[in-house]
Amino acid sequence: MTLPPPPAALSLPDGLMEAVKRAHATPARAYHGLDHVAEVLGHWQSVADGPGWAQPRETWLALLFHDAIHEPGRSDNEARSAQFARDCIGRWLGDRGLDAIRVAALIELTARHGQLVPADFDDDPHPEDARNLLDCDMAILGADARRFDAYDAAIAAEYRPVVPGWLFRIKRRAFLKGLLARERIYLGDFFHARLDAAARANLRRAVTGKR
Repeated sequence: MTLPPPPAALSLPDGLMEAVKRAHATPARAYHGLDHVAEVLGHWQSVADGPGWAQPRETWLALLFHDAIHEPGRSDNEARSAQFARDCIGRWLGDRGLDAIRVAALIELTARHGQLVPADFDDDPHPEDARNLLDCDMAILGADARRFDAYDAAIAAEYRPVVPGWLFRIKRRAFLKGLLARERIYLGDFFHARLDAAARANLRRAVTGKR
């Protein structure tokens, strides 16, 4: 899958994009690869065409880098991805006036999927950006049933080499069940209105095993 183009005000050097591609090539990934990045950047574009972004360049870069480092079983993937993003921005985009600290902070928020509520961002300088960015990454939950099932199977495949199957199934079911129990799966109104019903239907199928 080809990555969607960045915002008009953000041109990316070839070296940066090669670094991004190399990062996503290891380890072998069933889900958290460049196809996933392309998908979430497609959702970024939907927001851009709808309610809009206060910081379009920073949010686009945060999604580009958010899974650059992904080793199943590690708890510091997001922090390492955030540092990788800062390093790349400093090396290739240091003269563009970008807020690299904001990019890194948005990436680190993705470690807290399923733990946050909309009000957590009330004091954020750009609360809707934070809510919508996290929702872009979770939009797969509201995909059609076939796409959701492929995603769910791919996550299992990624963890198979590092987590016993029985333990993965217990933890995965608990995570999905926790999402289903939440008052809001999506933090922003844009994704909540469009995807909540489909996401809940997918999650119910997943936790009950009725596919």
